[in-house]
Amino acid sequence: MVHHSGSIQSFKQQKGMNVSKSEITKETSLKPSRRSLPCLAQSYAYSKSLSQSTSLFQSTESESQAPTSVTFISSDKAEPVNAEEDKKDSVLKCSFADLSDFCLALGKDKDYMDESEHANYDRSRLIKDSVPKDNSESKAKLSKNDMNYIASSGLLFKDGKKRIDYILVYRKSNIQYDKRNTFEKNLRAEGLMLEKEPAVANPDIMFIKIHIPWDTLCKYAERLNIRMPFRKKCYYTDRRNKSMGSVQNYFRRIKKWMSQNPMVLDKSAFPNLQESDCYTGPFSRARIHHFIINNKDTFFSNATRSRIVYHMLQHTKYENGISKVGICKLINNGSYIAAFPPHEGAYKSNQPIKTHGPQNNRHLLYERWARWGMWYKHQPLDLIRLYFGEKIGLYFAWLGWYTGMLIPAALVGLCVFFYGIFTMNGSQVSQEICKATEVFMCPLCDKNCSLQRLNESCIYAKVTYLFDNGGTVFFAIFMAIWATVFLEFWKRRRSTLTYTWDLIEWEEEEETLRPQFEAKYYKMERVNPISGKPEPHQPSSDKITRLLVSISGIFFMISFVITAVFAVVVYRLVVMEQFASFKWNFIKQHWQFATSAAAVCINFVIIMALNLAYEKIAYLLTNLEYPRTESEWENSFALKMFLFQFVNLNSSIFYIAFFLGRFVGHPGNYNKLFNRWRLEECHPSGCLIDLCLQMGVIMFLKQIWNNFMELGYPLIQNWWSRHKIKRGIQDASIPQWENDWNLQPMNIHGLMDEYLEMVLQFGFTTIFVAAFPLAPLLALLNNIIEIRLDAYKFVTQWRRPLPARATDIGIWYGILEGIGILAVITNAFVIAITSDYIPRFVYEYKYGPCASRFEYGENCLKGYVNNSLSFFDLSELGMGKSGYCRYRDYRGPPWSSKPYEFTLQYWHILAARLAFIIVFEHLVFGIKSFIAYLIPDVPKNLYDRIRREKYLVQEMMYEAELEHLQQQRRKSGHPVHHEWP
Repeated sequence: MVHHSGSIQSFKQQKGMNVSKSEITKETSLKPSRRSLPCLAQSYAYSKSLSQSTSLFQSTESESQAPTSVTFISSDKAEPVNAEEDKKDSVLKCSFADLSDFCLALGKDKDYMDESEHANYDRSRLIKDSVPKDNSESKAKLSKNDMNYIASSGLLFKDGKKRIDYILVYRKSNIQYDKRNTFEKNLRAEGLMLEKEPAVANPDIMFIKIHIPWDTLCKYAERLNIRMPFRKKCYYTDRRNKSMGSVQNYFRRIKKWMSQNPMVLDKSAFPNLQESDCYTGPFSRARIHHFIINNKDTFFSNATRSRIVYHMLQHTKYENGISKVGICKLINNGSYIAAFPPHEGAYKSNQPIKTHGPQNNRHLLYERWARWGMWYKHQPLDLIRLYFGEKIGLYFAWLGWYTGMLIPAALVGLCVFFYGIFTMNGSQVSQEICKATEVFMCPLCDKNCSLQRLNESCIYAKVTYLFDNGGTVFFAIFMAIWATVFLEFWKRRRSTLTYTWDLIEWEEEEETLRPQFEAKYYKMERVNPISGKPEPHQPSSDKITRLLVSISGIFFMISFVITAVFAVVVYRLVVMEQFASFKWNFIKQHWQFATSAAAVCINFVIIMALNLAYEKIAYLLTNLEYPRTESEWENSFALKMFLFQFVNLNSSIFYIAFFLGRFVGHPGNYNKLFNRWRLEECHPSGCLIDLCLQMGVIMFLKQIWNNFMELGYPLIQNWWSRHKIKRGIQDASIPQWENDWNLQPMNIHGLMDEYLEMVLQFGFTTIFVAAFPLAPLLALLNNIIEIRLDAYKFVTQWRRPLPARATDIGIWYGILEGIGILAVITNAFVIAITSDYIPRFVYEYKYGPCASRFEYGENCLKGYVNNSLSFFDLSELGMGKSGYCRYRDYRGPPWSSKPYEFTLQYWHILAARLAFIIVFEHLVFGIKSFIAYLIPDVPKNLYDRIRREKYLVQEMMYEAELEHLQQQRRKSGHPVHHEWP
């Protein structure tokens, strides 16, 4: 984007890069560049009034004393454009709307009005139901309706003119009034206007309403490089081949069908978000005539006004001292108890939205997005972004994209599961286990366990086959490819959103330092290589020291998690003897299942308990590092929380998948923990059933718990708050800001909990999907609920969060890529080690009936179960029994020359497992890399459009400045030149 200098000469230099000076001098009259002619046509429509815009900062009338004068400018006065030149260009002409409601007399605001803390509340400003106008009315009336919404919601000062942009809350009984007074005086000195008002329901609560005047808005918008619209966009078309006509007709038919899709939202019900159709540039008061200012009250959106006020609150001192700065510290020390931007009004209306329209944007979001009845509809992402900001808008865009991509994964997983159901009765392994009535398995515990017939494991064998069948390998490869496609196409979707929402260059221009970082390192400055300005700098030695301390804390907490998992393992070893001799016959018969189920529940309780401690520790470690910017703080905190919770959630699953039953020894020589407890063995049908149980229970219970904590807990708290208000005051109407105060605040860590929940779910869906193919289906069903649950929570149960900006989902994308890589490795190990796929494969082609000869119709797995079980002499156990029992292993029989030693088949299987892991990983990683290479991060047409618009902005800024200079010369009577003086 073009950088705007303070002199006219800079524009001349910029123009010189594209059009030579000789070309300018040849023109006989002032004309824009032919390349930018259609897009510059709009500038002529209001060129006569450009000079008048300088009065925006020279008006002496107060806002509260005189109404804003409005001048309507008709596009009929526009100078004609040469038709012959227009025909020479292969462009589509733009239809520009008239510029109306252009503000010409914008006064300065009054100083701070110090209201009495016992002021009487004006009930005329309470919430009222309003009926909006039709969407077909003009833009001037729409802008007035926006102000009517604000007025009807009571979101104005007592004079009925100044809108409320932010709310501060404190208790009058709090003794830290000196800090508050200093802070409020400094806010007034910065240009904010404040008005105090006591709460209706609680006389101890005091609200401070904050309004930011026009002058202050413009000053900080320029300081923060906030981009504002200055021209309508023009969409150019090139001459295309006639063969493209059929393709265009095809896509036109698809678009027409999509408009009839019941999942698509009715766009006529949503406001016309016109700022996405304008070129934008960093706001400048010196060049305010460049920008489209229809109405000064609506030029800066509510989100932008809130962000500017919050920036001022964060950088205002409340005491002498460099570190005594920011509203966050005042909230932490109790001077204030809350700070938030107000909602735009009630989210419900007595009038139906279909006949009377939306009351405000919050009401529209509730009716068209947050209601449970809209679960099948697409999300109104532009309106979400307008109301909650780009950061929350990107979260819901990512969540919707993730949910949509889960549909094919869930369908394929369901097909694999149903394939297991339909072929279960024909499985050779299941049939042999169910018919093995004379095969006795060795005792699985030392004291209370007896011999068990193999056919007693018939049900477990059939259930295991549902998750361990011929489709397992295919589904694992499919999910690895799916994860890559999901992430690559999300990057394309994100690039489109960042372009539409004007976030392409935001991060470099606008991200500021954290006040805590500035206060800590204000004595150590270094020139920023980008801006060329001095700024606080953290020395490398200090940064490395703090980072090492933080890493040490992370490893300590991870080791603590492993210790908790070890405690659960010990519990399993202790209670399995008790369940084997339990008095209830059902538990006695299924003691292994009872042991696993009880361990899973206890493990889940431990997981939830440790999560509470991890959050506080991660918060302390992140603050100890003193991150430079807010995004660095969020990324560091998110990474710690992910590492803690990922290890906490998956450590027990890794134990079951790769360690359970692997080092138990053999009958007569079992390995024991602390020489006391015999290590746990897998079920006769394998360990996969334990892994499925662990994943299913944790995934299901965690989703229920998360949904309750996200919605159920705030609902209960908000209900109790309303109950106390109704009990304490009778028939009293509550203003909007007090209703917002009674809602629950958004989590102090922002969207971290929402992202963390979904990323952990993504790990469940991909990492062990070979053992649980129903995981994508459960994730899909949960996410359909999650989208509407989060929407309902944001719109109805939470105070309005700060509309923050962001260009992507932050560090979470890197974490998702890491999970995708880990998923390939773990699925390879699950298939090779946990499942019986490799032993069956080796038997089928090396030791089975098909090894030497193959006959059509012969089952190559015949005799596999008998081959996979080893013999043990019962007389060696000292139980007074003779004969042989069987156990799962590949060891020599007691009558062999080397009894109980590993057989050659064991080493063949081990080699096949290692070979499968290597081949599987290289194959899948190769496919993933090839797919990532084929899919560009930015669509080609979008890339060309961005480059084209950068060029057009440079052209238009020059032409607009030149036209403004010509008008100034005409007004002052100087001769008009057609080039820069």
